[in-house]
Amino acid sequence: MAATFGPYTPWRRAGDFVILSGQLGVVSVDGTTSMVDGGAPAQLRQALANARALLTEAGATFDQVVKATLYLASMDDFAACNDVWVEEFNPPRPTRSAVAVAQLPLGARAEVELWAYAPSS
Repeated sequence: MAATFGPYTPWRRAGDFVILSGQLGVVSVDGTTSMVDGGAPAQLRQALANARALLTEAGATFDQVVKATLYLASMDDFAACNDVWVEEFNPPRPTRSAVAVAQLPLGARAEVELWAYAPSS
């Protein structure tokens, strides 16, 4: 399971749903975790890569994501993050809420939470 930055689980299965905790645009190199450079779009791209790895671990796929919440430290990044969203998700894209927040953990500019509908076999 991925490292967390608090007392929570990165993902949980609840019936046919896999629910991911908020993912940040962090990478770990040689045991050191750091935020990727490039602002909100780059951080969102990395957060989605991190989320993809967690979904795989949980036995789900990106195409099974049905609901997302995108948190942005500034709505000035909304359009650029929409561009990343279109690159990362195939139609039909998941439903999504985008929320501006005063602050995110670790000084992040973007965070994403995902829900996937992934019935167990």
